Amino acid sequence: MNIPDEKQLAAVIDHTLLSATATQEQIIELCKQAVDYDFHAVCVNPRWVSLVADRLAGTGVKTAAAISLPLGADTTKIKTSMAKEAIFDGADEIDMVVDIAAIIENDQRYLSGQLSAVLRVCRAMKPTVMLKVIIESSALTLDQKLFACRIADICAVDFVKTSTGMHPAGGATPEDVRLLKDTAPNCKVKASGGIKTVRQALEMLEAGADRIGTSSGVEIINQLRAG
Repeated sequence: MNIPDEKQLAAVIDHTLLSATATQEQIIELCKQAVDYDFHAVCVNPRWVSLVADRLAGTGVKTAAAISLPLGADTTKIKTSMAKEAIFDGADEIDMVVDIAAIIENDQRYLSGQLSAVLRVCRAMKPTVMLKVIIESSALTLDQKLFACRIADICAVDFVKTSTGMHPAGGATPEDVRLLKDTAPNCKVKASGGIKTVRQALEMLEAGADRIGTSSGVEIINQLRAG
């Protein structure tokens, strides 16, 4: 395994806090950690986007907003509205849970329509905003994963993301990362959900992940430092 140095690993971590009970104090500390460790982004619920964007201004750390979390069952109109609001509040990246029912029912028209609608919002911005779509891979069958990746690839979203980290079926696995990478070659892959150790993070990168979403970024970097 090619082990990255501390700076390389930190640069692909989205430092995340998506708990409904997160407080302003915790969000401020999250931003401080992200700057101190030079993480790629801070990922939060829309409630905190404006605060995060303000705290991270001029630091080089991006602001990412998680929308339609954790179920993905909001309508397309609501998702586009959520994306717009988050972007106007300062989000550089959008992490959106897709409509899981559309995947399960093999509803290409609905799924592609939704992804394209939110992507248009992101692409209309100057500069353009990155869109990551969360497919909740551990809750899907192989055929359903292949379908979701194919639609994401056709729509040309920026990232396919494994998981919310909130589904009882589980989070990211190296096997799913490899599958996403192979099936959606025009998209990057974000591994998220249950990644708590440097070993897990490195396994995801080895499998082909381009980005790691975790609430344990500080612990992961500290473990790498400790060897």
